Amino acid sequence: MNNRGTSVSVTYSIGQMGFLYIAVHITKTSSHLIFILYLFLCVIPSIYLRYRIYLPNMSHVDTQLKDVSILGSINNDARKILTKEACAYLALLHRTFNPTRKALLQRRVDRQAEIDKGNLLDFLPETKHIRENDAWKGAPPAPGLVDRRVEITGPTDRKMVVNALNSDVWTYMADFEDSSAPTWDNMVNGQVNLYDAIRRQVDFKQGGKEYKLRTDRTLPTLIARARGWHLDEKHFTVDGEPISGGLFDFGLYFFHNAKELVARGAGPYFYLPKMESHLEARLWNDVFNLSQDYIGLPRGTIRGTVLIETITAAFEMDEIIYELRDHSSGLNCGRWDYIFSFIKKFRQHPNFVLPDRSDVTMTVPFMDAYVKLLIKTCHRRGVHAMGGMAAQIPIKNDPAANDKAMESVRADKLREVRAGHDGTWVAHPALAAIASDVFNKYMPTPNQLFIRREEVNITANDLLNTNVPGKITEDGIRKNLNIGLSYMEGWLRGVGCVPINFLMEDAATAEVSRSQLWQWTKHNVSTSDGKRMDKAFALRLLQEQADSLAAKGGKGNKFQLAARYFAGQVTGEDYADFLTSLLYNEISSAGSAAKL
Repeated sequence: MNNRGTSVSVTYSIGQMGFLYIAVHITKTSSHLIFILYLFLCVIPSIYLRYRIYLPNMSHVDTQLKDVSILGSINNDARKILTKEACAYLALLHRTFNPTRKALLQRRVDRQAEIDKGNLLDFLPETKHIRENDAWKGAPPAPGLVDRRVEITGPTDRKMVVNALNSDVWTYMADFEDSSAPTWDNMVNGQVNLYDAIRRQVDFKQGGKEYKLRTDRTLPTLIARARGWHLDEKHFTVDGEPISGGLFDFGLYFFHNAKELVARGAGPYFYLPKMESHLEARLWNDVFNLSQDYIGLPRGTIRGTVLIETITAAFEMDEIIYELRDHSSGLNCGRWDYIFSFIKKFRQHPNFVLPDRSDVTMTVPFMDAYVKLLIKTCHRRGVHAMGGMAAQIPIKNDPAANDKAMESVRADKLREVRAGHDGTWVAHPALAAIASDVFNKYMPTPNQLFIRREEVNITANDLLNTNVPGKITEDGIRKNLNIGLSYMEGWLRGVGCVPINFLMEDAATAEVSRSQLWQWTKHNVSTSDGKRMDKAFALRLLQEQADSLAAKGGKGNKFQLAARYFAGQVTGEDYADFLTSLLYNEISSAGSAAKL
């Protein structure tokens, strides 16, 4: 026995001893004896080691549920997700892994302090042997993940789930992270919607319109993106502590759907965001192994694609794949979060000040180096190198502007496929055809894993090269204020994916906007027309933008509340690690404990 329930390995051990005793005393022929010894000493133990089957019983469930509280409402739909068995598994994840998670989050703080002192980043000397070893590879592509040329991303509301799965794409990343505001209802209803979609029971009617999954083709492979290690889920506590948002998202999705997905020819696949080191990838790998053991799936069934969206992770790409190698499905260029991380990590250093957001394109030196290194690293290890987001949305009332926007999408996707990416992201179904056309033309094979980019040799200086042509303008300042305020206002209303100026903005682009504003004010930069970006100037423009947006907004808008939070973030003084953490209490509805 162990604390997870009745272990099959114990049954095998008892059976082996007893049966072998009988076999030795009864079996007279050596061939029979050898066969029996082989069966019980080799075959059965190998089955156990492969599957590690655990059978949780009710006493185990009741033990794990001790001191577990759900502080959000539970409707009938939620009850099929928040079962006692699922909650016991979540509690096990928390108790097993939360101490490590907290230690790794503290490690981020310590590393930031070193960077602030001037100790800039480099490749890790202690993992040089991993980087230089050509022998190891990541896992081969899992069923449904061989061809990922176009992936659509978006939140997990029911309408989006149906529309995304009906799109002409290869995979759908169902997002519990940057494009979802983590209200309790959003997170739980998202789990319900994915549960239903996997079982083809997600059809519904709304406003006289019927939403139904298409039946004329195989639906896109589903990949869930859990929240990052830094976010808590305050509505679910274990021993008085909030569970990690990432463990909550991963755990519920995996527990309820993993076996169903495998039975349907796919598997439990995930996008893993915001990681800052290979040690954080190791933690995810440990979570995967325990989870597969817990429900009796072979290790290696889970797949995780890591978003390289922090500058620290860019220096540890090989190591991140290595830690997840039995579960790795590649890396992704999370461009906006990567720019955000670049500013955030070096915000105290004036020589890392960047120009207007519009000037920080994928072809500037530090972004170009990041893309080339990611593709080379992934293909050397036999895993996918995924491209970034096309956030444009159709401009229906201006054909000329729409044509220009769609052409920019086409050019971006052409850059990606020619660079060697194996697929790309779109935020709107209307962009799927454009991305598909480009990748179909230039990538006739399911992927480009054979393109090794041997000529690429990226150094630390390349990844830190801030020689970015451009300037800082008042228009750029106002655009950052507009994006930051508009996104925060939507987020405070529970909307995590906000259309702004015909771009589908999520938390990543808002983070870039506020980080640039902080950086510019901190270092008192001058605009191209000679205006000094100091605290008074920043606050004046902030209030002007907030008043303008509030006047245009609907009744009950939250622009002034957003401005109050944003004020500390644009003056070069306060700097929250993440906007989402800063605002979370405003959308938390944690109250008295609900009964399971």
